[in-house]
Amino acid sequence: MQQIEKGIYYEDAYLGVTLGGLVFPFGTIMIDAPLRVEDARSWRSALLNQRGGSNRLLINLDAHPDRTLGAKTLDCTVVAHQKTAQHFRNRPTIFKGQNAPTGSAWESYSDAIGMRWAPPDITYTQRLSLHWGGPEIVFEHHPGPMQGAGWVIIAAEKVVFVGDAITINQPPFFAHAELAEWIQSLEYLAANYADYAIVTGRGGLAVKKTITQQIQVLKNVTKGVEKLVKRNAGPEATEQLIPSILSEYSFDKGWTEIYTQRLRYGLYQYYAHHYRPSSSLEPPATEEEEQ
Repeated sequence: MQQIEKGIYYEDAYLGVTLGGLVFPFGTIMIDAPLRVEDARSWRSALLNQRGGSNRLLINLDAHPDRTLGAKTLDCTVVAHQKTAQHFRNRPTIFKGQNAPTGSAWESYSDAIGMRWAPPDITYTQRLSLHWGGPEIVFEHHPGPMQGAGWVIIAAEKVVFVGDAITINQPPFFAHAELAEWIQSLEYLAANYADYAIVTGRGGLAVKKTITQQIQVLKNVTKGVEKLVKRNAGPEATEQLIPSILSEYSFDKGWTEIYTQRLRYGLYQYYAHHYRPSSSLEPPATEEEEQ
C-alpha cells in the first residue's frame, strides 16, 4: 500500500485494478474492489489499521468486472454513476463469465465464476461530493472507457483517481468505449490536473507524458476505424489495428497474447456497436479456438 498524502493511499499489488483508499475521521472510502476474496480481506485490514472512522463506502469507477466483481466481499455501501448502475440491471445475480476471452484480469481467477454482484446502492449523474472529516472528496462523471466512467478528485491534496481512462504499459479496453468523449476527458485531465498525483486504474501513478500517449493512441484508433468504415470493412478488420496499438506500450512479451486478445475483442465490439449494430457481436475465434 502506497501513501500519496495523509489519509490517501493506492494499492497496485492485487490481481485486477489499482485500488484507492481514503481514510478520514468519519470513515474510509474504498475506490474499486479487489477481485480475490483473500485480497479483499487483506485490503480491508490494511485500511482498518490506518484507524479511520468506522463507516465504509466503496465507489466503482466504472462497471468493468475487474473492479466490480469483488464489491460484495467488501460488505459496504456502493456508489457509482447511474450509467454504471444500468449495467447491473442487465446482469444476472451471479456472474457466469463471457463466451469469448476479453483480456481481463478476472479470466485468470478461477473463482470469479459464481461470484455475486453488488449493484450500486447510491448513484450520481454528474457530480457528488462528500465531507468525511478531511478534505472534500468529489466523484465526477468523465465518460470514455465506459459511459458510466468517473473520477475521484481530492482537490485540496491534488490527487485524482481516473480508473481506466489511462492504462500504463498495457492497452486499453475498447468494448464499451466512446472514443470522442474519452479523448475529451483526457484533454481535460491534461489541462486541469497535470500537477496532480494521477492514479490510473491499471499501473499506478501516471505522469503528463502518459496522458499524452493515451490521447495519441485513441486518436490513432479513431483514424484507423474511420478508414475501415470508408472501406465498408466488417468488424473483424479491426484486427489490423492491433500491432500498431501494442507498439505504443512497453510490457513483457509474456503478456502479448492476452493483450492481443483484449484488443481483438474490444475493437471488434466497439466497431460492431457503432458501425454494424445489426450484426452479431460475437468476435471471431482466436487461433486456439479454431484448432
